[in-house]
Amino acid sequence: MGACNSRECGCDASTTRPTAQTLAGPAATTAIYRIENMDCPAEEALIRQKLGAIEGVAGLGFNLLQRVLTVEHTLPSLAPIEQALAAIDMRATQIDGPSVRAESVPAKVAAGQATNWWPLAISGVAALLAELVYWLNGGNHWVVIALSIVAIATGGLTTYRKGWIALRNRNLNMNALMSIAVTGAMAIGHWPEAAMVMVLFALAEVIEARSLDRARKAIRGLLDLAPERATVQQPDGRWAEVDAGAVPVGSRVRVKPGERIALDGKILEGRSTVNQAPITGESLPIEKAEGDAVFAGAINESSSFEYAVTAIATQSTLARIIHAVESAQGSRAPTQRFVDEFARWYTPTVFVLAIAVAAVPPLVFAAAWLPSIYTALVLLVIACPCALVISTPVTIVSGLAAAARHGILIKGGVYLEKGRKLQWLALDKTGTITHGRPVQTDFLAWGDASPEESRVLAASLAARSDHPVSRAVALAAHADGIVPRDVTGFEALPGRGVLGRIGATTFHLGNHRLVEELGVCGPDLEARLAALEGQGKSVVMLVNSTGVRALFAVADTIRDGSRQAIAELHELGVRTTMLTGDNPHTAAAIAAVAGIDRVQGNLLPEDKLREIEQLAREGVTGMVGDGINDAPALARADIGFAMGAAGTDTAIETADVALMDDDLCKVPTFVRLSRRTGAILKQNIALALGIKAVFLGLTFIGHATMWMAVFADMGASLLVVGNGLRLLRGAPTVDAKP
Repeated sequence: MGACNSRECGCDASTTRPTAQTLAGPAATTAIYRIENMDCPAEEALIRQKLGAIEGVAGLGFNLLQRVLTVEHTLPSLAPIEQALAAIDMRATQIDGPSVRAESVPAKVAAGQATNWWPLAISGVAALLAELVYWLNGGNHWVVIALSIVAIATGGLTTYRKGWIALRNRNLNMNALMSIAVTGAMAIGHWPEAAMVMVLFALAEVIEARSLDRARKAIRGLLDLAPERATVQQPDGRWAEVDAGAVPVGSRVRVKPGERIALDGKILEGRSTVNQAPITGESLPIEKAEGDAVFAGAINESSSFEYAVTAIATQSTLARIIHAVESAQGSRAPTQRFVDEFARWYTPTVFVLAIAVAAVPPLVFAAAWLPSIYTALVLLVIACPCALVISTPVTIVSGLAAAARHGILIKGGVYLEKGRKLQWLALDKTGTITHGRPVQTDFLAWGDASPEESRVLAASLAARSDHPVSRAVALAAHADGIVPRDVTGFEALPGRGVLGRIGATTFHLGNHRLVEELGVCGPDLEARLAALEGQGKSVVMLVNSTGVRALFAVADTIRDGSRQAIAELHELGVRTTMLTGDNPHTAAAIAAVAGIDRVQGNLLPEDKLREIEQLAREGVTGMVGDGINDAPALARADIGFAMGAAGTDTAIETADVALMDDDLCKVPTFVRLSRRTGAILKQNIALALGIKAVFLGLTFIGHATMWMAVFADMGASLLVVGNGLRLLRGAPTVDAKP
């Protein structure tokens, strides 16, 4: 009820993305409006109906949380759109973009609309006096009627206006139902009750609107993390405070101790301790030095430093997080889709039932008309599924905001809800379970090859590759002063290694699989490889046309949080498997240390995809990775988790769930949050349906009144909103059940 005004009333706080049928063609342009009184699917339905009839409107997108409407159109002028919005009393203001940037949000909107309490206070006093006079006089004295009219006029004109617009557009939303119910109550002489119903409904709208503002502020509050101004070096060398939104890439910015960082960048001079918990969710401050990345919204704690801006304000990591969370609201969770569909049928069904209750008993059973009509009016109030539909979006939005506070970026309610059913989690090894920064531990010249020459050749190939094992070989060579040679025809061999020509000779630098495919893996080499791989080391070999020339063994170290994360996942009943392109011996050694249930090595990207497809047959499957090689498996998994997404455009854009730092413990946190969200969704649906069922029963046995029905509906709405907002408080507990 309250701020929601629809038969589907969800105060959905969500974006309804254009469907395939409404997507604009290439010639379409976009107009974006902020509509202050667009709160619920009631307004969305009216806007869709009105704008959908305009030739040239190709697509509509709704962000009900931020009250933003996106119109794809081919019209020469925006006048038809704005006239249509004005005709249904939608107060629209054109803005530059959909994200809720500080510069595009009017102050009164950002702070929430101020409530004018005087009309409501007058309405409430008049309704109470009408009840009192009715009780003292024992009937409808003219004073009772006058006071009731004052109460309805001061508290209900907005409801009547919205109700009339809805009825005119053949939409049975809550305003229409309340208008009919109150008018009917006056018509049959229930003046004090009509007045009290209107007052309670108006009060419910105010209270619920203010409650829902908490969900809006949970997202909008992210904007406050980045300061609006930054201290920037000017061309003449002086320092000046300027608007952060006007600072170009490459500018030099100074940050003092205790200040928030205004823009993304890399440190040029100085070092400090930076608290980047608002961005990554990390619990402890991070030491930052020259060359390290810093993020807008993080807090500089200890020393002053200067950094070069790497992204403008609207493209910072923080801005992308805000945009991703806003967009995520458009991915309706399964529960939300079910509730919306239920509400679509519930309201007209109860409306038809109310007509039957008003007409059938008098016409068929010769019952009195007035009691039948009164019962029908009570049913009209109960016909609003407000509390039910509002329960899901508020809970989902609160869950998305709570996850963002933990440094977990969830790309839609569908993934938040699906996480509680997670049964298998597949993990890449390098950069996920381990640090992804292996070091060279062994070098062995093979056959009659020259050790010095072999290291130079291997370093030349390794320097051209970005694979962690190659980097370890290149770094070891660099540390020993080895200068790499020029390489031509360089080519990466996914899952195997690299090749290139040095001089006139083609060389390969690759793993066990590559050597076997080249047919140069003999028994002696197999034995040496088995010994090294049994120690948990990865081995790459330098190969030319005559065979293997040298072996390089590297070892990675397991992340500190990997064991804890795997243990917590097992506590939650989630089974784990490691899928890696590394050799099986190394993979098994790492998996044993981490406590992983299953492990498979020597996997190519297509092999990882095949394994994910098999796991998906056993239940909901997740995949955690950080590399391009993991992309097919991440896409196929029911939930794809990207590690270390802070500052990474691709991960934030493509992952289902982006972990903003490299902390694997965020995966069990996500699962617990998902399960807590699921539990609250069930509680809210049970509350809303239970209260409706009780009052439907009371209505048919003659013990429910209109004001009691309004009061119960208001109470149910506030209960589900408050229950959903609990997700914004505290962290999920370890023992959350599925």
